[in-house]
Amino acid sequence: MAYDEALAQQLRQRVTPLGQVAEKRMFGGLCFMLRGHMLCGVNGVRIMLRVGKDRHAQALALAGASEMDFTGKPLGGFIYLDPAEAGDDGIDAALGLACAFNASLPPKG
Repeated sequence: MAYDEALAQQLRQRVTPLGQVAEKRMFGGLCFMLRGHMLCGVNGVRIMLRVGKDRHAQALALAGASEMDFTGKPLGGFIYLDPAEAGDDGIDAALGLACAFNASLPPKG
């Protein structure tokens, strides 16, 4: 599946200030890795975020959020976000949840 390059660039601008961010093709799109773990990415025209199971319900309450069902069933701890519905504030809120989860993980080599 192709991904929206303009949306990828918007995310790139948001995550670059966070530190050493790597890009990796995953889930049929482009993912941004922070500290060796998936933080967020672009799949088609949606943003995907790894928010962790503890923040999953909070993330799903955001405008434009939905279950990530890449495998055909919901993937716990991951969400899709419609950027048009979420707006800048919603994207920033979801990214904050993803960053908090990422910080709770041990760094990977």
